Amino acid sequence: MVKFARNLLAGIFGIAILCASPFALSENGVTATEIRLGMANALSGPAMGLGTGVKRGSEVYFNKVDAAGGVHGRNIKLLSEDDGYEPTRAAAATRKLIDQDNVFALFGYVGTPTSKVAEAIASKSGVPFFGPFTGAEFLRIPVNKLVFNVRESYAAEAELQVERLVKDLGIKKIGVFMQADAYGLAGKDAVVKALNKRNMMLAGEGRYQRNTEEVDSAVAMLKSEKPEAVIMVGAYQACAAFVIKARSAGLRTKFLSLSFIGTENFIKAAGVDGEGVYITQVVPSPNDASIPIIKQYQADMREAGIHDFDYASLEGYIDAVVFVEALKGAGANLTRESLLVALNRMKINIGGLDISYSATDHQGLKQVHLTRIQNGKAVPVVKL
Repeated sequence: MVKFARNLLAGIFGIAILCASPFALSENGVTATEIRLGMANALSGPAMGLGTGVKRGSEVYFNKVDAAGGVHGRNIKLLSEDDGYEPTRAAAATRKLIDQDNVFALFGYVGTPTSKVAEAIASKSGVPFFGPFTGAEFLRIPVNKLVFNVRESYAAEAELQVERLVKDLGIKKIGVFMQADAYGLAGKDAVVKALNKRNMMLAGEGRYQRNTEEVDSAVAMLKSEKPEAVIMVGAYQACAAFVIKARSAGLRTKFLSLSFIGTENFIKAAGVDGEGVYITQVVPSPNDASIPIIKQYQADMREAGIHDFDYASLEGYIDAVVFVEALKGAGANLTRESLLVALNRMKINIGGLDISYSATDHQGLKQVHLTRIQNGKAVPVVKL
């Protein structure tokens, strides 16, 4: 009888300890008052403009939601880590967020090589991976039940660029300037796919190492091939250095870039040499207040004391809006499974942007916009 009483007391004591834990008897990263999200991206180094932009925009919207009472009474706590746009650091940060910080989901990662290692860890751990700032195909095909993209793919961006180069200008020789890693290969593959569709071959390839501005060999390589257009698959500092040196070396060509470049940062880094460069975008112009979601974004940014609008923060903001809608749809008894169910059923319009997912399609937005740098600004255009 005494032994039974001791065991009973031990059991009660154990339950009390569990209930005192902030994550006791609940889904990972979810309590009665909080939802923990994990973000690891570039907050330092040559790509920091992208990471800080995505973080800034998403935090502005999450803070707005929290101030209004949260989602089903829970505030969103975004835990942020700096990976410096390096895969090894991204992997370590991801493990920390999952194993130590006990996050509910991963959100707003920046880059292809970093997302590649993070997605593998997330998938093994059963953690949702939402809204990565990359258009890499491996995050889209085949569909991973845990991975949901908001932005369009690099394949869609490259298709629009090649189509416009061929139809508008009759260009037949298109080369690439690329980062020598998973991102560069993803972008190059997208360009080659668009070229193959038109029975065209890649006309030159120049490479540089991630997180450097060592582009001289790439300039020399592409100058020798004399392409009529060069599509850039890199981050803003390296792309700016490339354009400046290519123009100085006498490379007469059209310069285009995928959206990952970081438009505003590229414009600042390239200066006058950035004039005339074309950039495809996966969200509308952050300055176009005629679109309701952009008007809302601008108002919320100003309310937060931020008066500079840019593509990276807008994308982070839109990602946050979509994720909050998914949390609402997942219901008060939030679990990772209920979140996935809500996302797979999602079909909404957020201030003029249609977002939809299904069990066989985890691509939210399906639009690409073309811009041209004119007088130091990215101006929307229809043709080259």
